[in-house]
Amino acid sequence: MSADVVVVGSGIGGLSCGALLARYGLNVVVCESHTIPGGSAHGFERDGFRFDSGPSLYSGLSYSPSANPLRQVLDAIGEDAEWKTYDTWGCCLPEGTFNTEVGADQFCEVLATLRGEAAIAEWRQLQTLMKPYGEAAIALPPAAVRFDWGFFQTVSPYALSMLGHAPRLFDLTGPFSTLMNRVVQDPFLRNWLDLLCFLLSGLPASGTSAAEMAFMFADWYRPGVKLDYPVGGSGALVNALVRGLKKWGGSLRLGTHVEAILMTNGRATGVRLKSGEVLSAKRAVVSNASIWDTLRLLPNQSAAHSFQRERQSIPTCNSFMHLHLGIDGADLPPDLACHHIVVNDWDAGVTAAQNVVLISIPSRLDSTIAPPGKETIHVYTPGNEPYSYWQGLKRQSDEYQMLKTQRSQVMWQALERVIPDVRDRVEVELVGTPLTHERFLRRYQGSYGPAIAAGQGLFPGPTTPIDGLLCCGDSTFPGIGLPAVAASGLITANTLVPVKDHRKLMQDIGLR
Repeated sequence: MSADVVVVGSGIGGLSCGALLARYGLNVVVCESHTIPGGSAHGFERDGFRFDSGPSLYSGLSYSPSANPLRQVLDAIGEDAEWKTYDTWGCCLPEGTFNTEVGADQFCEVLATLRGEAAIAEWRQLQTLMKPYGEAAIALPPAAVRFDWGFFQTVSPYALSMLGHAPRLFDLTGPFSTLMNRVVQDPFLRNWLDLLCFLLSGLPASGTSAAEMAFMFADWYRPGVKLDYPVGGSGALVNALVRGLKKWGGSLRLGTHVEAILMTNGRATGVRLKSGEVLSAKRAVVSNASIWDTLRLLPNQSAAHSFQRERQSIPTCNSFMHLHLGIDGADLPPDLACHHIVVNDWDAGVTAAQNVVLISIPSRLDSTIAPPGKETIHVYTPGNEPYSYWQGLKRQSDEYQMLKTQRSQVMWQALERVIPDVRDRVEVELVGTPLTHERFLRRYQGSYGPAIAAGQGLFPGPTTPIDGLLCCGDSTFPGIGLPAVAASGLITANTLVPVKDHRKLMQDIGLR
């Protein structure tokens, strides 16, 4: 079988890239090892409960135009999901348990209760400082970006706007802590900002890029802001991308494990499947696998060696623990928030193992994902579970089962702060570990992605030293997170098509 482009992996990055390439008129085949598309964002069902495997916080997707790259992808392929919106989330912190809202003003009420006027003043100063940086971060739509000389033509309509932000562009490439340190000294506020950084990038403020936080400030702290959730769960968002891929003529092959990327005369020319079938790629192979998993697919050829030397030493973020529960929802408080953040100890640092736990109860927003009177719950430790604890264990062994029970207790304890009698309500219980991530998501060491600290390195772009091989996903620019991986897929697709087609697409979605 032959195609213009073969995409390895159907994560959000791979699906975004594949759907856009199909929209551009290319013959695209997306190969996915799992029987369910979506990668780390896929959804699955057990006994009538629909679960999210990964992301639970969405924003900038329920309206258009939006600065969110995933919204720009959906606009380009003419697809969408149905959205529920909300603005309140729960916090279980060392200082106490309370609800807060997105938006800059409401957080001042939290600071007034916990810290006082000095902290409020620092928060206001930070908002003022970050406003022009946020404007700079969204001045160039990701849909205009490509990684070749055509870049200068597609970004030219934004040149004057970007020139006005030139004094801030250098700061955006560095760590957010550099900006934070200018105005924020209050210990709680610094801890809070470290937490937000960790949730975005897997790193604290000292390692999270100022651009990523500036984008968040522009999105989360604008007037009237709401957070979003797709009706039907994250799987509904994945399905929208799959619909777009197929509508424009692309194809998705599930249960199709890519065993090797094939090369001819130093160029990537296709893939070989585990079944032995060969899929030829006339124009390119795009890997949506992590960089370490991509390296495993390459043949032992000199053309691949420089790429392997360049990328194989990239450090990894830690992995996850997951607790998926279906529970009896009788008599739960009607105002129970759908999302909660639990921090056990600020002094340990937000990246410490099992110190931060996230709780998602999306059935509070979307009743379709649980049977009547029930609730769907996803609790997880977000990129702070060391793989070393699990390495070498057999999944069927007693040792593995004992460790699952032991390491899942922090999630139960966090959830009991929100629903004290939750253990008595359980009807479905599933525990995921780094080995689960590694097995089902084909993630190297079950990792969240590369731990590339801002100011110490840059995420590589989609192109590689191997002709005909490109990459997208969390191992490429702009990095980790749902908007970032969608942007990577968008940028990779743009890079593979002529400038005139790229500019036409920009016009079609309302960009200059």
